[in-house]
Amino acid sequence: MDMPIGPVTMGAIYIVCWWVVLFAILPLGTSRETHEPPTDGRQWGAPETPQLKRKFITTSWVALIVWALVMVLAYIGWMPLPDLAPPIPDFA
Repeated sequence: MDMPIGPVTMGAIYIVCWWVVLFAILPLGTSRETHEPPTDGRQWGAPETPQLKRKFITTSWVALIVWALVMVLAYIGWMPLPDLAPPIPDFA
């Protein structure tokens, strides 16, 4: 059985998974503490230590797991993807 989607579509699905997982992981580890009003131009809700490098690394491997699950479901046919390519005209 051949993979029902091409490598470009697989990459696009990974990028979508990565962004969805990023927005799910970004609020983790932040606290709702009361802070002094910022005087240096920062935003009120900005965390003191956002730990973005750790969150990007975590996002990458979690997105890889989600992407692999989506690929398995597409391969076995439980999540069929639509064929968006236009039909090739038959000139014969």
